[in-house]
Amino acid sequence: MNALKNATTSAKVLGAAGIIRPYSPVVLTRLVKVVKKWGTGPAGGFASLAVRIPDQVGLIDELGELTWGELHQRSNAVAHELRKLGVGEGDSVAVMCRNHRGFLDATIGASKLGADVLYLNTAFAGPQLVDVLAREKPSVVIHDQEFTDLLAAAPAVQRVVAWTDGEVDDETLEGLIARGSREDLDPPDSHTRIVILTSGTTGTPKGAPRKEAGIPAAVSLLSRMPLRSGWRTHIAAPLFHTWGFAHLALAMLLGSTVVLRRRFEPEEFLATAAKHRCDSLVVIPVMLQRALQLPQQTLDSYDLSSVKVVAASGSALPGDLGIAWMDQFGDNLYNIYGSTEVAYASIATPTDIRLAPGSAGRPPHATVVRIFDDHGREVPPGQTGRIFVGNGLLFEGYTGGGSKEMIDGLMSSGDVGRFDSAGRLYVEGRDDEMIVSGGENVFPKEVEDCLVRHPGVVEAAAIGVDDNEFGKRLRAFVVLTEGDAPTEDDLRDWVKTNLARFKVPRDFVFIDELPRNATGKILKRHLAAD
Repeated sequence: MNALKNATTSAKVLGAAGIIRPYSPVVLTRLVKVVKKWGTGPAGGFASLAVRIPDQVGLIDELGELTWGELHQRSNAVAHELRKLGVGEGDSVAVMCRNHRGFLDATIGASKLGADVLYLNTAFAGPQLVDVLAREKPSVVIHDQEFTDLLAAAPAVQRVVAWTDGEVDDETLEGLIARGSREDLDPPDSHTRIVILTSGTTGTPKGAPRKEAGIPAAVSLLSRMPLRSGWRTHIAAPLFHTWGFAHLALAMLLGSTVVLRRRFEPEEFLATAAKHRCDSLVVIPVMLQRALQLPQQTLDSYDLSSVKVVAASGSALPGDLGIAWMDQFGDNLYNIYGSTEVAYASIATPTDIRLAPGSAGRPPHATVVRIFDDHGREVPPGQTGRIFVGNGLLFEGYTGGGSKEMIDGLMSSGDVGRFDSAGRLYVEGRDDEMIVSGGENVFPKEVEDCLVRHPGVVEAAAIGVDDNEFGKRLRAFVVLTEGDAPTEDDLRDWVKTNLARFKVPRDFVFIDELPRNATGKILKRHLAAD
């Protein structure tokens, strides 16, 4: 009965999104052959678009437009040339590229060989990069020219330069494409694994591999987020991150035109969405935060009326950011809570964000979320505990060994939270961030949200520090607005007015900018070291 219900729901969701549609017998036959041969990962997914809509523009970046047919031929050339470099089935190709066509060329080309694709964070420091490459041992690294010096300290490995800013000595991706054969390849015996690295906010990033998620992953997102076939999607979130890659994978099913820019700049982000009449935007919350810091006259000058969905994930929406965005650009914001390991745990719709700004919404289709205490017992609504998630998208375990804790088939997200009486999930922070202050549990996120609601605060982060009287207290790091900024006493009174006294930070540190990684997450270990 459950299988029938899931199949019915999936068909309904996919039909509404325009994924299930009539095709001519010739096209349908070719599609079936492609998927049977290549699967639903990057190799098969993008090849299917070359069959379905070869002349449709598939990608727009700073170099111009490429059709799905052109991307298919380019990736064939990359695959043939990578094979000459010794890449074969089961090998690994590392990709350290910003958001541009080279990211797709490398991903699809490697996938057609059955090689695993390892995505490297473009904000890696040298030691992190050395550690990851030494552990993962890729056969080839495809990278943008700007990372050449950084890679010089890494273990010796063949390198191919994707985006060039000038003359280069190494092989280039465009060089491979120019001389490579456009002929279709024979499919490998096994399909590619995509290896997404964890954010590394607490140490060396871990590799979290995934096999093809395909239809289940799409249904999970589309069940609570109304993306549609044929839209133009500006993926501003980094493609190497779970969230950016998820929408690249969705483009394979939806036939979306993907609009990319190598770097995020707040005004250019709005200009890109307006110029290309984008239907959806894919972001991390700090991008919205920075866009809304632009002058009101600038915000009002961009017409984003074509945008129907703004899909945000990667970190929590601080304070009233979600409401501020929707007040400016309409009720189009969907906030997704999840992690590299558990994928999508819950989705907050615009209605959820309006009614319960701090919530993470409700679990999507075929996803179970439970809250357990430290003894593995489920806790009732309203009580805080550890968040565990079950779905068909859980990762397989880290490439270096180990996994996340499991209870009754559900995987730990690494966060703590609670459900309210309406079934909405609230994420209160990382399970290792909670402090006990004077015998009371204190979660930094609640204090951070309170601080950013102050009109004189741009952003804030809090960490636990030792305190002789209370054992632990919070130290708040605050970025202030320009002009008539609040004092430390002003902020202390603000928190005291809105929260319990034991949640008031012991001290405040005013800084110009919070340290973040490339996916927008605050690097609290850097704050603790200061």
